[in-house]
Amino acid sequence: MYRFLRTPRWWGINAFVLLAIPFCLFMGTWQMGKFEDRVATHQEAERQPDPAARPAEALDTLLPVDKETSGRVASASGRFGEQFLVPDRELDGRTGSYVLTLLKTDGGKALPVVRGWMPAGAKAPAPPAGEVTVTGALQASENPGTKGVRAAGGLPQGQLGMISAASLVNVVSDDVYDAWITLADSPAGLTPVPATAAAGTSLDMKAFQNLGYTAEWFVFAGFVLFMWFRLLRREAEASRDAALGL
Repeated sequence: MYRFLRTPRWWGINAFVLLAIPFCLFMGTWQMGKFEDRVATHQEAERQPDPAARPAEALDTLLPVDKETSGRVASASGRFGEQFLVPDRELDGRTGSYVLTLLKTDGGKALPVVRGWMPAGAKAPAPPAGEVTVTGALQASENPGTKGVRAAGGLPQGQLGMISAASLVNVVSDDVYDAWITLADSPAGLTPVPATAAAGTSLDMKAFQNLGYTAEWFVFAGFVLFMWFRLLRREAEASRDAALGL
């Protein structure tokens, strides 16, 4: 009744099953490892002292921005220059704009400084004149995957969709730091923009996607085995019926 297992068709089916099940189990285990790594990174970040509670340090000593320096309080001196709006940014459930002003530091490079958030339609206050020293939470440059980023472009002059050196390189003449800071004390008319956690240190949707993919791969392995048994049973029943002349 099971002589059909010797046919080339069933040799192919069996080879596929023997390869597919280990592959699905491997991918499920790999996704579970990615989820566990994200959980471990999150727990390690929670055990670390609050970056904002540490004393301020000179900007250049905290660069480049990584998981250790993101959120640290950085200070820089210079003169404010060009100012931009970063639209479609939410704060406390309301939509408005970040007010981003470039600080031309004493070293010659420009530092993007988010002086605060304002509701849509409001007028941004002018930056102070003369030499200033700013202190704020250090943040990594945004990318197209950052929440709130408008990567499609098409914004009017004076507006930016993303806070990054890449988005500023074509609109300003100075070299721009690959980082930005958000002030804890905003001027009148603006609301301070809270610092965000470093990428990869929070249990975001990507972490739970890894967990979901883990379940999917294990389900795929079970589905392959189920279909193999179902196909085997159907072929065995057909062979038995043929032997009985049915």
